[in-house]
Amino acid sequence: MDSVIFRKSPIQNQIPMENFTNETIDTTQLPRFEEVPFAPLHPNYWKLTLIHLFVLFLILAAGLGFGIVFNNELIPYQWNLIVAAAVLMLLVLMFSRIAFRKKGFAFRNHDVLFRSGIIATNTIVIPYNRVQHVALHEGFISRYLGLAKIEIFTAGGSSSDIEIPGIEKIQAENIKQLLMGKIQKQL
Repeated sequence: MDSVIFRKSPIQNQIPMENFTNETIDTTQLPRFEEVPFAPLHPNYWKLTLIHLFVLFLILAAGLGFGIVFNNELIPYQWNLIVAAAVLMLLVLMFSRIAFRKKGFAFRNHDVLFRSGIIATNTIVIPYNRVQHVALHEGFISRYLGLAKIEIFTAGGSSSDIEIPGIEKIQAENIKQLLMGKIQKQL
């Protein structure tokens, strides 16, 4: 049988342990982020999504058309390919709508939340003290629709950064000012 020997380190001799506490936390009493009311994305963001999907479908249809016209071996299967492409387009449209409806964001006193997902819902919670930089982006079509995208860069690296698309430009500018103010208070 092995025996374990515990030795005191020099640091343990210097720190008094009489005031140390390590109480358990009742996890059933913690606040739930699911109860936070999430703001939906602006309805014009759905229009932007439809424009992007239309361009994608147009490219897909042109490729399918060229494939059928210039490849004689596909002619017997042309209706099968057209039906398959139509079903694919409907599925992409359906899942895009679900994704649009599930996205939402919320700003609280100490953090920002972003929810997204199609089948599974992902919620990212970023404390303001981890925010390093905030950027506001407008694409050509987004600008025409009055939308912007907020990018929040954090100290945790690119995996913890978030992009909140589909926000009305004025609201996005206000959000950027709020976040920049939170960053300045930390400095």
